[in-house]
Amino acid sequence: CFVRQANLSTITKERVISQHQQLLRLDYEQSVPTPVPGQLFEVFKSQLEAARVIVLSDYAKGCLADVEKLIQHARERGVFVMIDPKGTDFNRYRGASLLTPNQHEFEAVAGGCRDDADLVSKGMNLCRELDLEALLVTRGEHGMSLIQPGQDAVHLSTEAQEVFDVTGAGDTVIATLATAVASGYPLADAMFYANKAAGLSVAKLGAASVTRQEMNQALGPLHSGKIIDEAGLLEVLTHAREANQRIVFTNGCFDILHAGHVSYLGQAADLGDMLIVAVNSDASVRGLKGDGRPVNALEQRMQVLAGLEAVDYVIAFDTSDPESLIRQLQPDVLVKGEDYEESEIAGAAFVKSCGGEVHRIALEQGRSTSAIIAAVRALEQGS
Repeated sequence: CFVRQANLSTITKERVISQHQQLLRLDYEQSVPTPVPGQLFEVFKSQLEAARVIVLSDYAKGCLADVEKLIQHARERGVFVMIDPKGTDFNRYRGASLLTPNQHEFEAVAGGCRDDADLVSKGMNLCRELDLEALLVTRGEHGMSLIQPGQDAVHLSTEAQEVFDVTGAGDTVIATLATAVASGYPLADAMFYANKAAGLSVAKLGAASVTRQEMNQALGPLHSGKIIDEAGLLEVLTHAREANQRIVFTNGCFDILHAGHVSYLGQAADLGDMLIVAVNSDASVRGLKGDGRPVNALEQRMQVLAGLEAVDYVIAFDTSDPESLIRQLQPDVLVKGEDYEESEIAGAAFVKSCGGEVHRIALEQGRSTSAIIAAVRALEQGS
C-alpha cells in the first residue's frame, strides 16, 4: 500500500561505480511534509490485523515522525515490532520488540565499547532503559551480536567471504530476521539466518536481494529447514493455510534417487504451492523391499531429497504406509505414481473426503531403483 503526495517526488539515489566498487552516492530528495505520518497511520492500522511482525525502517525522512504511536498500536495487538533505528534519540523507540542498530549507531547512543563484554553490558542497560525484548547490533566485518535480557548474549562471526557492495546489507538483515520470526523461529535462530543472508548480500553488486534458493544452497540440506519433524511441519502448515497455500503430499522410499524421481517430484510440485515428501524409515523399507534394502540410510535419503529445488519439506515415517501422517497433515493434493490404482493409495479416500484431490503421475519407463540395483549386480557378476 502506498501513501501518495502530489507535491512530493520519490527520492532518487544515483550510485557511482568503478570496477565493481561503489565510490559514492548522490541523493535527490525533498523534505517530507508533516501530513504524511497521519495518513500513514491509517494505512498501518488497516494492514496490522494480518501481520505477525512489523518492520519500521527509519531513514529520518519524516514518515516515522510518529513512530511511538505505531509501536504502541502494534504492541497492544501482540505484534512483534522490529526497528532499524536512525539518529541518537532511541527514546523514540521505547517499547519496541527489537532494535537493529549498527555498531556505530549503537555506540553513538550507549558510548564506545572496549570489547564484547562492554558491548553486552551497555546493550543490556539499553534494553532495560527502553523496555526492549532484544537488541541486535550489526558489526560489519566483526559479525553481529544478539543481546536479550536474562539470556546469554550470542555473537556470530561475519559470513561474508568477499565484499563487493554493502548496499542494503542492513535491510537484508532485518528482512530475514522478520521472515524467520514470523515463521516461528526464536531470535537466535533468526539471527543465524540473517547473518547468512547478509554474507550473501554483500557479495553482490548494488541493492541486490537474496533468494530462498541461494539461502538453501548456502545453508546445506540439514540446516535449510527442509528436513522437519511432525510438530514443526504442523506449525508450518498452519501458517501456509493462513496464506491460502495449496499443500501437496507424496511419499516413497527414494532409496537411490534417479531421473525418474526428479521428474516425478517436479510434476508433483507444480500441483500446488508447497511440496511435502514423506520418506519411509529404514525398517519400513526393509519390510516393503526385503533384506538388503535400503541401500542408503534414512538420513542420507532425506538429505538428497532436501537438496532438490522442487521439494519444500522432507519428513520421515516409520509405519508400513503414511495414512496416519496424511490424516495429521491433511494435504490438499495427494500424489502417487500411475503404477498405483487410486484404491491402493494410502490416504486417498481421506484426502478426497476432506475436499482434496488425488493425482496419479505417469512414471518414466525403465527408471527405477530396483532396475539400477539389478544392473549394478549384473555388472558385478560379469566382472
